[in-house]
Amino acid sequence: MSALATDSPGLTLRKERFGTAMEFYAPGLKRWQTAEWQPEKHNRFLPVSVTGTACALQCDHCKTHVLEGMVTIEKDTDLFATAQRLQASGTEGLLVSGGSTRTGGVPLLPHVDAMRRVREELGMRVIVHSGVVSPQLAEGLVAARVDGVMLDIMGAEETIREVYHLDLSVDDFDKSLSLLAEHGLRIIPHIVLGLHYARFLGEWKALEMIQRYPVSTLILVVLTPLVGTPMAHLKPPPLEDVVEFFATARQAMPDTKVNLGCGRPMGAMKQAMDRAAIDNGLNGIAYPADGAIAYARERGLEPAFYEYCCSLTWANA
Repeated sequence: MSALATDSPGLTLRKERFGTAMEFYAPGLKRWQTAEWQPEKHNRFLPVSVTGTACALQCDHCKTHVLEGMVTIEKDTDLFATAQRLQASGTEGLLVSGGSTRTGGVPLLPHVDAMRRVREELGMRVIVHSGVVSPQLAEGLVAARVDGVMLDIMGAEETIREVYHLDLSVDDFDKSLSLLAEHGLRIIPHIVLGLHYARFLGEWKALEMIQRYPVSTLILVVLTPLVGTPMAHLKPPPLEDVVEFFATARQAMPDTKVNLGCGRPMGAMKQAMDRAAIDNGLNGIAYPADGAIAYARERGLEPAFYEYCCSLTWANA
């Protein structure tokens, strides 16, 4: 598509509301570079798992594979000591995450004081991936002064049961959003597109729920069938469905930043998805495909580069 091509309604909208800055992100989840961008410091922002590779849910799309790439808190140390060690090597911020309990939340409560110390004594940014939120956890995260809270939002009971193996309802995820909003925490919801075995099911309901809350940034990721999981044999969700959701999300949340996150299929589909994200007015892309940066310029956008998580959009200023 040439620079003279007509902008989509989504791209027109995002230029009107946000200007022409197109944000590209390279967090330290993995070593990564393309011909267009070579990040300077691969460990500037790192994920830490408070449970190692343990997770009680064994979700069908993950089976703990996502946890395997995270920093683990070493035996006989705590989160603060781990942060000190990482900071000494150049790390400036942490995503504190981990496996889930049977009730759907990451066991973060024992670590809230350490998070507060990481923020106050080390001056590092801290965001958390919480899972389902309890009142006690919301209060603890306020006390810890975390920069933001990420959580996956699901809008279909079948997905909650069959993929996540949770005995919860859609209302439980809505209550988590409500608790975070009531406590004034920065909310960074994620929607996994095609999560129900590579087909769309509750994504629109999830978007509808998210619209009701003061969200900082909406992150869209796309199911990537992983080897060693019950979804390994599946193809990724159809590209046309993904692109349609990009357009829907942009129009549904015109004043909220919407980013394409780390998790998505590779190869030609990634290239097509990244172009579609640009065409439909998304604000940012994590780990952009080769050619995506040049394509953004073709569409009248000015690339900006950040070596941290794409949820930290407010830090760009």
